[in-house]
Formats: sequence, structure tokens, C-alpha cells
Amino acid sequence: MPEQSNDYRVVVFGAGGVGKSSLVLRFVKGTFKESYIPTIEDTYRQVISCDKSICTLQITDTTGSHQFPAMQRLSISKGHAFILVYSITSRQSLEELKPIYEQICQIKGDVESIPIMLVGNKSDENQNREVESSEGEAMAKKWKCAFMETSAKLNHNVKELFQELLNLEKRRTVSLQIDGKKSKQQKRKEKLKGKCVVM
Repeated sequence: MPEQSNDYRVVVFGAGGVGKSSLVLRFVKGTFKESYIPTIEDTYRQVISCDKSICTLQITDTTGSHQFPAMQRLSISKGHAFILVYSITSRQSLEELKPIYEQICQIKGDVESIPIMLVGNKSDENQNREVESSEGEAMAKKWKCAFMETSAKLNHNVKELFQELLNLEKRRTVSLQIDGKKSKQQKRKEKLKGKCVVM
């Protein structure tokens, strides 16, 4: 499958309203909207570096509702890495991740080799916190995945979340920094430009 080598597919799961789309849009476009528009499924693409060459980071922002189990299964089977988002202001949203995690285990088999991040979003709303950081960490330990708290609103830990997720990928080297072929060409161009100026 040729698409396998050029696409690195990240799937974002979580209950409705926890801020999945906000995290993705903050990362991809640098924007944040206060209004809430439920997602069915959106895919965003970002160019990243993969094994020293350029590839596409494909982020699938899934629905928070349980009406589309077939879409959820398909997203899991096609995904290379997963972000499981809950809101620190809603214990229920953390509970709702359990069946999703179980389904990832069921479809993917050995999850220890798969990058998974458990993410407590809305860390800016500390006064309404229902889930302590320690509880998120404990759940991540149980699930053998990484943990981070983020705020899409304040742009806190958003880029770090995606970089950390890519760092967990052991089967190939993936990075948000594009330091592959492209930059060498750019350097060469700059060198040539410099020489032209000197001449």
C-alpha cells in the first residue's frame, strides 16, 4: 500500500464537547473558537518529517457521539496513533474513553507498540476541575500510554501533545520538524544566493 508510507494517521477520540476539534484546529490552523459545533468527522493534513523524508500527518477528528460505530472501527483500523481526549471538568468524559480504548486494544492487538496519548483538555478551567491530574496519570499508566493536560483555548501543550505522540512512534522516525530533503535544498539555495550577492 503506497499511502502507508506517506501518510501518518492520527485519530482523535473523546466524548462530545471535550475540545477535540479545538485541539486539532489550534494545532493545524492556530485558531480557537468559543462556539461549539458538533463534528461528524473531519480530516486535517499537516506536512511532517518521517524517516528523514517528507510525509503527511493526517489527523482524523471524530464524532463525540456513539451513533457511528462503523466509522469508529474504521478509524481505529486505519490509524497509526491515537489521542484520547477528556475534559478535566467532566469525569463522565474520562469514563466514556474506556470503551474506545478497549476497542483500540481489540482491533490493534498489542497496544504497547502503538502511540496513544491520554489528554486532559480544558486545563484553563481549573476552578471547574472534576478530574485531578493524578487520576489522568493513573489511568494512562493502567493503559500503558502517555498523559498530558492541555488547553486549546490558551494554546497550552498543544504542539507538545502532537510532538510527544510522534516521539512515541518507535517503528519509524516521525517529527513535526521537517529536517529532511527540503531544508537541504533550501540551504543550498541560500548558499547560492549568498554567492550571487558576493559576485
